Amino acid sequence: MLQKAKPTSAGRRNRVDVKSPELTKTRPTKALLAKGVFKRQGKNNTGKITVRHRGGGVKRKLRLIDWKRKSFNVPAVVKSIEYDPMRTAHIAMLAYANGEKAYILAPEGIKIGEVLVAGEEVEIKVGNSLPLGKIPVGMPIHNIELRAGKGAQLVRSAGAAALIQSKEGSNVVVQLPSKEFRLVSAVCFATIGQVGNLDYKNRSLGKAGRKRLMGWRPTVRGTAQHPGSHPHGGGEGRSGIGLKHPKTPWGKPALGMKTRKKNKYSNKFIVQDRRIKK
Repeated sequence: MLQKAKPTSAGRRNRVDVKSPELTKTRPTKALLAKGVFKRQGKNNTGKITVRHRGGGVKRKLRLIDWKRKSFNVPAVVKSIEYDPMRTAHIAMLAYANGEKAYILAPEGIKIGEVLVAGEEVEIKVGNSLPLGKIPVGMPIHNIELRAGKGAQLVRSAGAAALIQSKEGSNVVVQLPSKEFRLVSAVCFATIGQVGNLDYKNRSLGKAGRKRLMGWRPTVRGTAQHPGSHPHGGGEGRSGIGLKHPKTPWGKPALGMKTRKKNKYSNKFIVQDRRIKK
């Protein structure tokens, strides 16, 4: 549900927030918070900047998500639906019958008190997790594994959902949110339903200060920079890109040229590329 702020100041004039009444006002479970996690300011272990425009922001605690749904065939009750500052989706706290607790991504429509289960032969129900080969064609799914037992890697952001298109032997053809058709092993697990918090993409921060609090620093156009700082820089006045062949800051062609490796290992799993126009 979207809520537009009252324009009592310039910063609130264009602000649109997402109100989620289903969220529980409880503190996160302390045992499921990561320890020793700190901000890297966009730098890797050698101190080199690998993600630009990161830095600052408020402190946030990382919730440990159970991407594998390790407790097979053990029913779990949804105890709470919580906000997670580290991701766009909301998370749900599961209390298993064997005493374990775990966080999962909260699917759209899930409610507190529901019973969920993961396993080979479970009910086709929103929030349940089972192998792709056991899920009917046309069913929306998320939290998809690429390798059996590794944990979910695909379709994890707010409002995302993939569709099962067909089944071919030991593989399943999955349509991803990018409209790419990809082969995934039928023994890989996925969760039924669509990721919740659908209105996340419709919110408006309203002012630059909120973006800074989220850990994002300002971005300057490449054409406005010095030619020694960016390949797009240089020229007299607003002359646009200063180079005959535009490149990224790392020297890769920026306009039109394909940069994906022709012999990439995952090419054989892609049935239809997301860039193909119908």
